[in-house]
Amino acid sequence: PVSMDMECTVTLSTGQRMPVVGLGTWKSAAGQVQQAVLSALDCGYRHVDCAAAYGNEQEVGGALAQRVGPGKELRREEVFVTSKLWNTKHHPEDVEAACRSSLAQLGLSYLDLYLVHWPMAFQRGEELMPRRADGTVCYSDTHYLETWRAMEALVDQGLVRAIGLSNFSARQMDDVIAAARHRPAVNQVECHPYLSQASLLSHCRSVGVCMTAYSPLGSGDRPWASADEPRMLDDPKLGAIAEKYQKTAAQVVLRWQVQRGVVCVPKSVTPSRILQNLQVCDFSLSEEDMRQVEALDRGERYIVPAVERDGQRVWRDAEHPHFPFHDAF
Repeated sequence: PVSMDMECTVTLSTGQRMPVVGLGTWKSAAGQVQQAVLSALDCGYRHVDCAAAYGNEQEVGGALAQRVGPGKELRREEVFVTSKLWNTKHHPEDVEAACRSSLAQLGLSYLDLYLVHWPMAFQRGEELMPRRADGTVCYSDTHYLETWRAMEALVDQGLVRAIGLSNFSARQMDDVIAAARHRPAVNQVECHPYLSQASLLSHCRSVGVCMTAYSPLGSGDRPWASADEPRMLDDPKLGAIAEKYQKTAAQVVLRWQVQRGVVCVPKSVTPSRILQNLQVCDFSLSEEDMRQVEALDRGERYIVPAVERDGQRVWRDAEHPHFPFHDAF
């Protein structure tokens, strides 16, 4: 099982300690992410969450090079770095090259954690979103279990310390665990008070997998958010709890996750917010307040790519055989 200590790290099934708050880098614009990573490292972050698909690993690497390594402020082993394998690189022959490409961009010799970004394979190639003329995505039938075997070889070679999953349902996670030589250490999924993922979290705990929450603050800046939609962080119930503890709504939300044993990777490029997001280990929510946050759950997914079809917004990859969100959790 995943255990949490007072220093605000969780211990993974591999024995590695993973800080419970990391800096997310998805949607961080070019020219901003390097400064965000520097701000984060300077104020005490020791965990950075990256992915090839974010298109900014080189900038993250620029920041790491300034702060981490021989003669720098931090030793490499003090910083936990995650990256993710993109959908076009699921073919077993492509996995090692994709990992090495992320390592080269980040300027590292190993990753602490490498995740399969989605269970769905797309057509092999260099294009992030391979599409047909009509705009539909070209899929591949590579099964995630084949991909997993290639991921395990990365551990054997010392390129990565641990491997895991992202956006996998409980059933898909169980498929991988049943076939695994190296078990998945983490499943990183969308998770916030409007999507509490209680069933998936309970399942992760039962099989010794750490759950990491991406978009833990509701991803108010997601490109497809409508202007009139209420922001989760403005929820009056969260506001009332925040006032009681003299904290921000964001800090209450992150603390709620940490108290459930969930690791969070909030994204920000604003130094003051970056610092605030880390300040969640100096207070505890009462059981009653934990229940109040949990009660906000609406099963509301924000991060499912959608497309317009016949005048309706529908899930883009719903017809992929490995689309994860047909499962209950």
